[in-house]
Amino acid sequence: MANTQLTCYGHSAFKLVTPAGNVLLIDPWLTNPSFDKGEEELAALKRVDLILLTHGHGDHVGNTVEIGKRTGAKLVSTYDLAEAMKLGLGYPAEQADNDTTGAFGGHLNLLDGDATVCFVPAWHGSGVVKDELSPPIYAGNPSGLVVTIRNGPTIYHTGDTAFFSDIARVSDYNQIDVMLVCIGDHFTMGPIRAADAVKAVNPRSVVPMHLSGPDRHARRIRARAEKARGQSRTACHETRRNDFVAGLRRLNAGRRSNLKEHSKGSQGTV
Repeated sequence: MANTQLTCYGHSAFKLVTPAGNVLLIDPWLTNPSFDKGEEELAALKRVDLILLTHGHGDHVGNTVEIGKRTGAKLVSTYDLAEAMKLGLGYPAEQADNDTTGAFGGHLNLLDGDATVCFVPAWHGSGVVKDELSPPIYAGNPSGLVVTIRNGPTIYHTGDTAFFSDIARVSDYNQIDVMLVCIGDHFTMGPIRAADAVKAVNPRSVVPMHLSGPDRHARRIRARAEKARGQSRTACHETRRNDFVAGLRRLNAGRRSNLKEHSKGSQGTV
């Protein structure tokens, strides 16, 4: 079996390259504060076939519109979110039609069968905001994404969510090979509930994401500015990640799940 390449950009942003060479982005906020090379990576993207979005908040929409306009990537999201992206943010309408949008429980067969996407529930919000002076635009319910790659893995991106008991149902129809799970607390479930979510889904491997709440993002932005001015700053401790790892270790005794650690911009094969 050929390898599928998974690249973590920090926060909740990922790139998937399939064995056939197709390129998928998920929640592509490449210029997030935890990825110092975001601007370089954004400029270097030459081919993107699909952009997958879990919901409409700015830290997940990120650089979607810029990438879509430059590469011609099709938008994959729930129907309501796609409509909000076109209406509010100007995503090209011809790249966000019924072929690549759907609703919970439905499957999208994409790229001639190279990728299949199923939308599953998440407990969060999803309004799209055009600018600071405009009210949020209705974008339907937030989602998680189950992405199955032909001759490759099945990957579950939780999006932003709380823990909920029905998260266990995600793996009723697919064995999840890689679970990308939010652990940041404040706006999502924290490390303890995230570990419970992993226990419920029972994936083969786990990648923690969305490590930061708003305060930590603010600290990182200040640190980046100070670094640009030639000042040094001590990195804040990875307490959320450590709590999550500790929770997984407690739950993982006798189980087959593995924790995958990824630095920002790192690549792995699955």
